[in-house]
Amino acid sequence: MRRRVGEEIADAVIRLRDAGVESNLLDSQLMMARALECSRLSVITHPEIELTDEQLNAFRSMLERRIQRYPLAYLIGRREFYGLDLIVREGVLVPRPETEVLVEECIKRLGRGPRVVADIGLGSGAIAVALAVNMPEAKIYGTEVSAEALEVARENVARHHVADRVCILPGNLLEPLMDLGARFDAVVSNPPYIPTGDILSLEPEVRVYEPLKALDGGADGLDIYRVLIPGAVDCLGDEGFVAVEIGIGQADSVIQIARGSGYAHVEVIRDLAGIERVLIISR
Repeated sequence: MRRRVGEEIADAVIRLRDAGVESNLLDSQLMMARALECSRLSVITHPEIELTDEQLNAFRSMLERRIQRYPLAYLIGRREFYGLDLIVREGVLVPRPETEVLVEECIKRLGRGPRVVADIGLGSGAIAVALAVNMPEAKIYGTEVSAEALEVARENVARHHVADRVCILPGNLLEPLMDLGARFDAVVSNPPYIPTGDILSLEPEVRVYEPLKALDGGADGLDIYRVLIPGAVDCLGDEGFVAVEIGIGQADSVIQIARGSGYAHVEVIRDLAGIERVLIISR
């Protein structure tokens, strides 16, 4: 007798809960949707569907890896970000919901006109693609050192049909921009900002599987800010700004870096949880 969707999900929820996965029901539904190549809504509304052997094996294979705390986004190869379906896989940081605050604040300030923006530390391309899709006249330059991330970013740029306006530049931080001679309306970044000593306390999905270089911000988590913020001064247009995501409790320290780099104005933006999450820095 064939197993049904609802039966497999019910069993999976229990096993994931026992493994410490808080989002056990959601994860089970998304893995089932991946196994069936359908939407999560179809999984929810049709628990009576009987699974083929191939579908059952695909689901159970994903479940076993998820029980080992392998990231869901890597399992299904997708992550939703700012309403966009992005490709993700090993070697690339999984886009976080809090980074949507950074995107939202940039769009709010830049509008939909012909702006020029730099995304430093492109990763999967989440920020650059979200900006390009929502700012149809903008030109985005994204820099990235990781070969794995560059490949995924190119796929996401192509997937969302913004390759004509997102220019991907291999290289470290601001260095690839130096020869462009451009002045940017915004320099945007979600840099590594977790203090080295805090890495071991992260959830296994992050600590074990996500790229360390995209997480580790040095002893106090501020290494990249000390390079990026002063370096961006000469890249900005007259009314340009730097927008960065920050970690919990880092606002005051990053503000000091900005002040010491000659910036006069810093605005602190909180996320939906009330945490200081984004700084908008300008001269």
